[in-house]
Amino acid sequence: MSDQIAFIGAGNMAGALIGGLLADGIPPERLTATDCSAEKCQALSAATGIRTLQDNRQAVVDADIVVLAVKPQVLRDVVTEIAEPTRERRPLVISIAAGVRCDSLQAWIGGPLALVRTMPNTPAVIQSGATVLYATPEVSDSQRERAESLMRAVGLTQWVEDESLMDAVTALSGSGPAYLFLVMEAMESAGRELGLTAETARLLTLQTAFGAARMALESTDPPETLRARVTSPGGTTERAVDALEDGGIRELFRRAMKAAHDRSVEISADLGAT
Repeated sequence: MSDQIAFIGAGNMAGALIGGLLADGIPPERLTATDCSAEKCQALSAATGIRTLQDNRQAVVDADIVVLAVKPQVLRDVVTEIAEPTRERRPLVISIAAGVRCDSLQAWIGGPLALVRTMPNTPAVIQSGATVLYATPEVSDSQRERAESLMRAVGLTQWVEDESLMDAVTALSGSGPAYLFLVMEAMESAGRELGLTAETARLLTLQTAFGAARMALESTDPPETLRARVTSPGGTTERAVDALEDGGIRELFRRAMKAAHDRSVEISADLGAT
């Protein structure tokens, strides 16, 4: 990738992307990041060697790709600030701001530009994320490849062709790490109640979660097949799974993800209306 990339905002997700791109061999002189804090700019520049600025407009002037990496609540003000140089330069714009739809971004910019909306999740900060991307019709095949290449710096990527599916993505992978942390929390607690030390319960829980996820990633079989293989008839696992099924675990997850989906729709409407 030979593009000049400007990150508007230098928070955790931008930092993860910058770190991933540098690890992939992108020269630091191709990257720019902005932040309102001079101290943060100096620290980031010292740690990575990239150019840092406090002026968002200046960062856009020579950028081929602009990554919007500020909080959704301030995104309108930031996009309005850089709208004029963005319209003149016409870079590929990639948004990693949760909940803000493309039509709102286009309206704030003041015209249709090549725009890719993404939904990364928090494991991106350790280059183990899952990012879903949606492109507006103005995005060329080459720009899609460049957007995907950039987001692959922090993990797996997947495209959707209908922007409304981003609400389902938010409910699954966006919020999903919290569901799994809750499962791990519950397993740890139950292990302690059964007599294990806190350290043993924690380590066994973490390694079990890691191992199961790795097995699922490396297998071509669906989760139900993998589950069946470790569920011997009449054994301990079968008894535990039956208890979970009797407790309505599938319905609980359906309700939880529907609630997250509906809240995502609400938040998008609120942010677009501000």
